[in-house]
Amino acid sequence: MPTIRVNGADLHYLHTPGRPTGNPAPTLVCIHGLGTDSLASFYLTLAAPLAAAGVDMLFYDLRGHGNSARPARGYQVGDFVADLDGLLGSLDVRLPVHLIGNSFGGTVAFAFAAAYPDKVASLVSIESEPPTEPWAQRVGEVLEITKQELSRDETYHWISVQFGDHHARLSRQAYRRLAETSMVEEIATGPMLDLTDLSRITVPVLSIIGGDGFQADDPYQLEGLLPDCRTVVIPDQDHSVLVEAHRQVRELLLDWVFSHHPVTAAPGQRT
Repeated sequence: MPTIRVNGADLHYLHTPGRPTGNPAPTLVCIHGLGTDSLASFYLTLAAPLAAAGVDMLFYDLRGHGNSARPARGYQVGDFVADLDGLLGSLDVRLPVHLIGNSFGGTVAFAFAAAYPDKVASLVSIESEPPTEPWAQRVGEVLEITKQELSRDETYHWISVQFGDHHARLSRQAYRRLAETSMVEEIATGPMLDLTDLSRITVPVLSIIGGDGFQADDPYQLEGLLPDCRTVVIPDQDHSVLVEAHRQVRELLLDWVFSHHPVTAAPGQRT
């Protein structure tokens, strides 16, 4: 898979063109989460069926993740936004695009939509929220605790017993990312979005959350903060809703993208 130099870092990406339908394909950009995540979580769950439906898809590994470069510093939300903007420009991606972000990837998507509203057609967040001050406090605490826990050998034994050796290996890789970079110190520092910034995110937003996920206490909070937001709660799912309920996510995504795409889908495709 190719890499491209963007914003001072080599980003690993994958482009899967949609099957021709006779109309310009919608472009969906997938942004994964932190830690053990990579473009694989989207590619393995969504790539083939969405490409078959005529969706043009762009996947990439965030800086510090997967096969992208791992600079020691440069992990504020704004750095990830600049990476995405540079990637779209360097690859000459047709704008506006549909953004889908899982966990921290959704946070990046919200920040990008606030900074570049004309470059976004719609936004889908999965178990995610914008980078606000309350978000920063929670994420900062979670990252600190995660780094401390992953520094202990007994943590990996527990992960191996509970989830298998593969997850233990991914967790060790995640710890190296946290230990060798400034992610823990920088990610929660912003820049943050306030209520005025959120009001400027006027693109349609679909918020998909698990009934037992991180937003379970107030699942419809985003609808009160954003001008145009719809929430779908998937019962009996936690923060891993993208992987555990990928078929439901896929159906929601197909309906959403084509209903918010300016060109009518070809016969036999979703509209």
